[in-house]
Amino acid sequence: FLSSAESARLLSKVASSGLLSKASAAGITLSKVEPLIILAAEKGILDEVLILTEAAGPEVIPLLPTVVDLAPQALPLLAIALDIPPAALSLASLASFAGAAALVGTVPDDTVIEVAAQTLGAALLGTAGVAAGVGAGVLGKVKSL
Repeated sequence: FLSSAESARLLSKVASSGLLSKASAAGITLSKVEPLIILAAEKGILDEVLILTEAAGPEVIPLLPTVVDLAPQALPLLAIALDIPPAALSLASLASFAGAAALVGTVPDDTVIEVAAQTLGAALLGTAGVAAGVGAGVLGKVKSL
C-alpha cells in the first residue's frame, strides 16, 4: 500500500492539485475537522467502519492500491468540490430527489423496459441526492467550525 502510494507520487499530486490550499481557503483545517472525527467516534460511526473493514478481512487489502491509484485523478474533482457552497449542494440534493419523483410519475410503467428505466433513473437520482445532501451537511459543518 505505502509503496503504491509512493510510486503513484500521491502526496506530490495532493500538493500540486492545490487541494490543501483550497481547503485552507475554504476554512477547512485539521483542527476544525478534529471535532467531527471525535463526534463520529463518539457516535460509533468510526467503530462501524472499523468493524466492517475487519469483517471484510483480507479482501479489503487488495483494494487499497486501487484506491491509491485512483486518488490522483480524483484530487482535482475534490479541489473543485471545495469551491461549491453547501447551499448549492443542498439545492442539488432537493432537485435530484424531485427529478427522481418526477421520473417515476411521468414515465409510464406499461412495459418491462419502462419499469427498468424508472428503477435505474430513480436509483441514480436518489443516490446523487443522498450524496449531495451528505456532502452539503459535512461541508457546511466543517466550514462553520
